Amino acid sequence: MNLNKLIAKAIIESKIPITRIAEKSGISRQHIYKICKGEKNISSLNLEKLCKAINISPSSLYEGQINQTSEYRIPVLGVIPAGIPIEAIEDILDYEEISPEMLNGGKEYFALKIKGDSMSPNYLDGDVVIFLKQDYAENNDDCCVYVNGYDATFKKIRINNKTGILTLQPINSSYEPLFFNEEEIKNLPVRIIGKAIEIRRKI
Repeated sequence: MNLNKLIAKAIIESKIPITRIAEKSGISRQHIYKICKGEKNISSLNLEKLCKAINISPSSLYEGQINQTSEYRIPVLGVIPAGIPIEAIEDILDYEEISPEMLNGGKEYFALKIKGDSMSPNYLDGDVVIFLKQDYAENNDDCCVYVNGYDATFKKIRINNKTGILTLQPINSSYEPLFFNEEEIKNLPVRIIGKAIEIRRKI
């Protein structure tokens, strides 16, 4: 596991909100997200700042002394609409546990909270959905999709192999589907970022 993944794991296990870590370290939330996603290399100075903010020593990252449990915790990153697309919020709302076996083969996951009823009755407002990170889908997969690059929505995927038309289909018939041709998919862009694999619902 590389250093970015180690610090990301340590941040998740600390259960300290990203906003608090940003305040304590002096590193912006956006920069912390990019470090955790591997989009930015982490400098030795920033490593020290982040470790101090989450109350661990840098050496513990290399020595594998971060707390290990039988479950692996992933953050619920924010609210994703199940209606018209709006910008996904990247604040950590909560944590969900997944089994270590789910990580076999280098698989990665994220969790998002549903807002709205366009995917009911299968998915309800307030449900937490676990997504397998992937940038492709098969027909009738329920996926998290970025539209316009940053607006996230949750819909059923329909792909017409003859016309290249991508349909984002609500399950609730009260909502209209969204259609995108090949040019729109490329230029907006429209991008699949994960496939729904599990619902966590509180009664």
